[in-house]
Amino acid sequence: MKKNDIKKLTLSAMFLALALVMPFLTGQIPQIGAMLCPMHIPVLLCGFFCGGPWGLLVGFVAPVLRSIIFGMPPMFPKAICMAFELATYGLVSGLLHKVLPKKKWTVYVSLILAMIAGRVVWGLAMLICMGFDVTKFGASAFISGALLNAIPGIIVQLVLIPILVIVLEKYVKREE
Repeated sequence: MKKNDIKKLTLSAMFLALALVMPFLTGQIPQIGAMLCPMHIPVLLCGFFCGGPWGLLVGFVAPVLRSIIFGMPPMFPKAICMAFELATYGLVSGLLHKVLPKKKWTVYVSLILAMIAGRVVWGLAMLICMGFDVTKFGASAFISGALLNAIPGIIVQLVLIPILVIVLEKYVKREE
């Protein structure tokens, strides 16, 4: 195993641990957790720092493992649909960050596109889990769950993640 692979494995394990622990910061109040989306932050960061494949893996495993260990989120449909959503966040943020020019503004582009893609995948996963029954999961449920209820978390992600990526990438480059 190469030194860079070990570094990515170690960082991915740290991001997975953060994804498992960060929801405790919301006090285990589901409404606050749904608004702040604490598991999203480490997964998106994993994509940025470790790359798309690692982000995908951490994103998929985190909600399922958290459901198995702590019982939250409930496995079906929430953890299953979140697994696809977070896997998409990790994959898209990592792939776009790799291929786009290394400019500050591209961090925002990668983040926003990953967030949009992840929410679309979540919506599709929910629709599939609900048996394509729009009375159980329709457009209003998608808009409410993907956007309206998550506005505080979206704001936190748009502010915090680019700052962390830009600052930590400068630090990492200095250390190498």
